[in-house]
Amino acid sequence: MMNAAMKVQSAAQTARARHSRNREYGLLLLLAPALVYFIVYHLIPIAGTVVMSFQDFRIVGKSPFVGFKHFKLLFSSPAFLQVLANTLIISFMKIVLFFPLPIIFALLLNEIRSSFIRKFVQSTTYLPHFLSWVVIAGIWIAFLSPGTGGMNQIRGWFGLAPFDYMTDKGSIRWVLFSSETWRSLGWDSIIYMTALTNISPSLYESADLDGAGPLQKMRYITLPELVPTMVTVFILNMGFFLNAGFDQVFNMMNDSVISKIDILDTYVYRIGLLNMQYSFSSAASLFKGVIGLLLTIFAHFSSKKITGKGLW
Repeated sequence: MMNAAMKVQSAAQTARARHSRNREYGLLLLLAPALVYFIVYHLIPIAGTVVMSFQDFRIVGKSPFVGFKHFKLLFSSPAFLQVLANTLIISFMKIVLFFPLPIIFALLLNEIRSSFIRKFVQSTTYLPHFLSWVVIAGIWIAFLSPGTGGMNQIRGWFGLAPFDYMTDKGSIRWVLFSSETWRSLGWDSIIYMTALTNISPSLYESADLDGAGPLQKMRYITLPELVPTMVTVFILNMGFFLNAGFDQVFNMMNDSVISKIDILDTYVYRIGLLNMQYSFSSAASLFKGVIGLLLTIFAHFSSKKITGKGLW
């Protein structure tokens, strides 16, 4: 009798294990197209970029190995130093200054009790994310136009003279920051809204019994529960610190402000594709990738030391 029960139990365990494997195979099959995409368009090009950075690339014939020649030229170029400074400033604005805004927005949305109003606000703030930067640039250029733009009409109500924000070197970086915020605020708040819905209601019920107010519940329950999500997002963003947004800058750049918003990506585009200096632009791309990797590792270990949480 006991042997029969053990056989039944063993058969049940085998069936569960087989079902689990089949489920995993199905998930891997769904993941396969994404894996193929990243291997073909990301991993293989990285290998080619690394090799090309140390060669004088030739379309026809053998490309001779030149060592760190292109890196030396890159770091000694005054144009590269200016581009690097622009990239760091714009990335700091987009990552560090922008980082708390989706969190604040998610917290405010979470306080809206009307389901209709909350969904309406979410839908309207998500929509800009699905627009291309070509469209967004057109909207902002029209909005900031010194002639008929809405921003200058508002200035006119206060008796202020028209101002061309798109050609002003002191304003153009804030235009980039503002347009990025308009496009990404609602979309980036989704992950925090999801984290908020996963907080146990019993925590808030206990806080109500203790007489805690809204600010106290936010300070002692909501924000601590959001810390793991915030840490993960911040660390991942650090890996893109030198990725200041090619599409946005390329569509909003003009000759008047190029010295202020020319970033590594646009620099690589001009040098590599327009001037056909493939090895030199590959060296710049490799530098950007290595710095992004180092920043991610540094942010991870710093977070582990300070908060005890990281990517792994």
